[in-house]
Amino acid sequence: MNLPTAMRAALVGLWLAGTPLLAQAQSTPRPVSAADDATALSTLRAEREAAEARDNARLAELVDDREALDEALAEAQDALAAARERRESLDARQQSQRESLDALNERRQTQGGDLQAVFDEVAGVSGELRDDLADSWLTLGGDAELPPRLDADGIPSADQVAGLVDSLMALTRETGRVVSLKAPVAGADGEVAERPVLRVGDLLAATGDGHLLERSGADGRLAVLPKTPASVADRLAAFQRGEGDTLAFDPADGRVVAAMAQTPNLWQRFQQGGAVGYVVVALGVVGLLVALVQYSYLTRVTVRLRRQLGDMDRLRDDNPLGRVLQRFHALGPGHAPEALEARLDEALLAEQPKLERGQGLVKMLAAVAPLMGLLGTVTGMIVTFQSITVFGTGDPQLMAGGISQALVTTVLGLITAVPLLFAQTALSSRSRSLIGTLEGRASAVLADTLEAGRDADSPSVTPRHADALA
Repeated sequence: MNLPTAMRAALVGLWLAGTPLLAQAQSTPRPVSAADDATALSTLRAEREAAEARDNARLAELVDDREALDEALAEAQDALAAARERRESLDARQQSQRESLDALNERRQTQGGDLQAVFDEVAGVSGELRDDLADSWLTLGGDAELPPRLDADGIPSADQVAGLVDSLMALTRETGRVVSLKAPVAGADGEVAERPVLRVGDLLAATGDGHLLERSGADGRLAVLPKTPASVADRLAAFQRGEGDTLAFDPADGRVVAAMAQTPNLWQRFQQGGAVGYVVVALGVVGLLVALVQYSYLTRVTVRLRRQLGDMDRLRDDNPLGRVLQRFHALGPGHAPEALEARLDEALLAEQPKLERGQGLVKMLAAVAPLMGLLGTVTGMIVTFQSITVFGTGDPQLMAGGISQALVTTVLGLITAVPLLFAQTALSSRSRSLIGTLEGRASAVLADTLEAGRDADSPSVTPRHADALA
């Protein structure tokens, strides 16, 4: 039976759409070796030949069976008509949706044109707020969550706006809560352990021993700050134990605590002065030791001198006044007044260097210390300008070493000079007081001796008592 060409083509197309030969060929796994490849290829050829034989037999049956061929053709035409109707329906629906979207856009432009800016602002603020609160403490140990990120190109729905408001309200409530919890915390050595944690609103989070915490890593895990100031740690620990009612926090988001942690102690300050600082401090120590030794000596002399003044009948050689009077009395009678006065002055001058010992050195060190500090300042500025010449002014830390040396050496020089000046003044005052006492008592003894000798030569004058020297 001869069939029209169009009918044959449609029949063959329907039959090929139902045959699984191509799918089977594509789903056959590719062999990995040459032998397996040859075996699979021969198997595929055999299956293809068998499928072609079956297909030819089925095609022959369809060609011979006119009724089956008409039914297959009718089914194909019905399927084609249904597909065309579905396509027309979808095209009409798409056109209707486009018209509705255009109407909505026109309505939004007409009635709510100003709201688009509001929607964009809300979406932008929600995203910025979520980014800013990513490292916040409000989500630690509480029920609050970060606000959702809204789409900047679309109109937020009522549920999205309500969720944003609820999230902000929950975060606001967490700002006034103090929460105690246990959480994994990474220590300074990197070891992670479960520790008690205190969270105070969004201000701070600290461990039980008062060490402040920070968020580190992409996951925001808790870690102990490298260095918490001792005053802050003690106050936080006392607050957690219930022994204190004050709380230390940093309103500058950790910048003040970081600056306090980087503040050098006294020894570190001293080391910043460099070699000049060591020299200045060494000079100050030497000057203070000399002043201390000499002041101790003057104190002992003062005590012994007061004891000698209380018992002038018995002269002792453990004090300057006793030694001066012993040398004066050893001269004997018959000397001219000028000779007695010269001998007395000689005895006084012999005692004076011991009383003024060390004052010149202390005074010199008090004058040299500021000069050494100025030398350190100049050398520190030279180092600073060298850093600027090499690296520029982009990084202040490169200039910090020279500036620290310049300032610290000046401070050390002044700190050294001030106590040395006080020490030199104290030594000078005490030594002048002792020398004045010696000169006064020696002059009195000399005057009494001269008057006693004059009275002995004159018969009309009653001789003085033998203890007139007292």
